[in-house]
Amino acid sequence: MQQTEKIAFLGLGRMGTPMARRLLVAGHPVTVWNRTAAKAGPLVAEGAVRAASPADAVRDADVVITMLAGPSALAEVADAVLPVLPAGAHWVEMSTVGPDAVRDLAARLGDRATLVDAPVMGSTDRAAAGRLGILAGGDPAGVEHVLAHLGTITRTGPTGSGAALKLVVNAAVISGVALVAEALRLADALGLDEDTARTALAGGPLAGAVARAFAEDAHFATALAVKDLELATAAAGLPAVKAVLAGYREAAGEPGLAEADLARAAAHLRTADPVTAVSRIAL
Repeated sequence: MQQTEKIAFLGLGRMGTPMARRLLVAGHPVTVWNRTAAKAGPLVAEGAVRAASPADAVRDADVVITMLAGPSALAEVADAVLPVLPAGAHWVEMSTVGPDAVRDLAARLGDRATLVDAPVMGSTDRAAAGRLGILAGGDPAGVEHVLAHLGTITRTGPTGSGAALKLVVNAAVISGVALVAEALRLADALGLDEDTARTALAGGPLAGAVARAFAEDAHFATALAVKDLELATAAAGLPAVKAVLAGYREAAGEPGLAEADLARAAAHLRTADPVTAVSRIAL
């Protein structure tokens, strides 16, 4: 395939927009679609083509990239796209939707197109810099040079394995952030200096979770964290993660927190009523 394939990019949220921009800057003709059409404006001003529908976006595409909110959004887009998807296209599914949704999509595609499930690790800062971690299930050979503009590819195994590993990683990270919030809640209760407790935690095994709990240059909506934990707990018996999920659900119900970054939710968990916060673990 040529190095300037026509790319249809579907989903221009906080992650999708900088990812699509990276491909546009790299010289690919990029057609974009988003449910809220106005979000495509900045990319159109930079040279992208705005499509009125997912079907219009993919009609002439060599590569279709989806970066959507969840399994239901992916299924809805697939309904619109499949009747007009060009034979031989590559579909790169980069949302966090879980392996079941990926396998359903693979079954619907059959031999018509090549599917790679390639969810990403990293937030908006890394998306803008092209430094995402890309967990690629299936055979990414035909799109590796495209994905290279977005970050570093790790091959994870058969189709669906990328989506599965993403759930494992996100469940651990999201739960770790909640654990940091509770550890600092304990430090408060014991009368410890906050900076002293935080420094001690940052110097131990929870260093990454501490950094994420206080991140200011990243954005991962609390509502999406809830969605990811729901997918994880539906896949396996995870009582501790279910307790974390309850805490994030409670946080997402607070004004302004559902779309706020995970770090804001962590601050809420630290001070919330313990009856409804993540500290309520019903094993």
